Amino acid sequence: MHVLDLLIFIVYMIAMLGVGLYFFKKNKNSEDFYVSGRNMSKWHIGLSVVATDVGGGFSIGLGGLGFTMGLSGSWMLFTGLLGAWLSAVFLIPKISKLGFEKKFFTFPQIFGHFYSTKVALMAGIISAIGYIGFTSSQVLAGAKLASATVEGLDLQLALIIMGCIAVLYTSIGGLKAVIYTDTIQWAILLIGLIFIGIPVAYTAIGGYGGIVATLPESHLSLTNIDGYQLLNWAVTIIPIWFVGMTLYQRIYASKSEKEAKKAWFIAGFFEWPIMAFMGVILGMFAKVAAMQGLFAGITDVNSMDSEMGLPILLSTVLPVGLMGLMLASYFSAVLSTADSCLMAASGNIVTDIIIAFRKKEISDKHMLWLSQVITLLVGGFAILLASQMQNVLELMLYSYAFMVSGLFVPVLGALFWKKSNATAAFWSMIIGGGTTISLIMSEKKMPFGYNLPEKLDENIYGLTLSLIVFVIISIFSKNKPLATTQTASL
Repeated sequence: MHVLDLLIFIVYMIAMLGVGLYFFKKNKNSEDFYVSGRNMSKWHIGLSVVATDVGGGFSIGLGGLGFTMGLSGSWMLFTGLLGAWLSAVFLIPKISKLGFEKKFFTFPQIFGHFYSTKVALMAGIISAIGYIGFTSSQVLAGAKLASATVEGLDLQLALIIMGCIAVLYTSIGGLKAVIYTDTIQWAILLIGLIFIGIPVAYTAIGGYGGIVATLPESHLSLTNIDGYQLLNWAVTIIPIWFVGMTLYQRIYASKSEKEAKKAWFIAGFFEWPIMAFMGVILGMFAKVAAMQGLFAGITDVNSMDSEMGLPILLSTVLPVGLMGLMLASYFSAVLSTADSCLMAASGNIVTDIIIAFRKKEISDKHMLWLSQVITLLVGGFAILLASQMQNVLELMLYSYAFMVSGLFVPVLGALFWKKSNATAAFWSMIIGGGTTISLIMSEKKMPFGYNLPEKLDENIYGLTLSLIVFVIISIFSKNKPLATTQTASL
């Protein structure tokens, strides 16, 4: 990398740390740290939501999909649009008012309200584990991008550098720093893609003629995908909009229910078609470049990781100066997800686990200090975890799946079924999440020689068992149903 590109990138990183330091001085209590004082506008929230959801999965993972399957990879983010708009209609009206009334910080506090403290604790543990994994996936995405574009930079060293930057400005600035940096990062990414990445790469590979002459016809089709893949994406991604801690924090941070709903509609539109097609198109450009021989002497095209195609393309075709700007754009996408997921995991650990075991009241000053320290420690662990993983999209989707299979059914029961009860919620979490993780670890290899169908995602089995357990226990359990519990808690 040329010294000018490196200088541009360093200035960008210093600016992000500066935002964190600015809000470090503004934060007075844990409400400022975790929910931005509950006064954010629809545009800040909406852009922060899409920046968080797209993140490294877009910059690295979605580019990898474009590389391997072409335009059809964009359907992954179509499920994000569906999830955003469904939750705007069905979830936000129920959650926004409750969050303001009860001064909630986290998603599991909803379970404490509707079910019990025991259920809330279990939800907090599941959510924290999932978001630590998701934070790791984003740090890994940034490290892959850095190691592919900065000559001589080892992947493990890149992990440490990227992780430390994200962890530092998040732990000192809190959610308000995250939301404002997300807005800045989103603007940089969008400008970088529209005016730098796409046009320069398009020209370098010979334009439309080069694309058509190089890629197989299937890459230019929106139907190069089977129903199983669509089902797996839908079942994994749509429910996260109902159980994602990062999303609940932003509902609580919004000025009002109306502002939150508008923010979700904004986020859905930007996810698909805008970001979806930008991501896969750049991945396709990388595929064309690889097949045309532009990567000769850089990597072995036949054995290269598809997720490395996009960062190698950028380092190959972008001129001095533009490379630094584009690199900053992609790091923006990665950091905007890493910081939000880190905030979510920290919030779960502090509010839903540590505070849940304390019998004494804790002062605002002590709570703020504790929140910052835990965020720093969780970030360090996420970096360590990232060093043991290789595939960004795989780690991201596994983290999604673990949370979805454990939490989706109980939250639907809490909001929409009066026969639900705490026992049903608790055991559906355990069995749903446990089933998914067990199947992932065993690669669907079952006893007695019977193996589950390879095409169906493990999350489908976890969700199915979670639902069965939840319904059976809710109907036959002698515990008080949800309607009675809600009346007593209110």
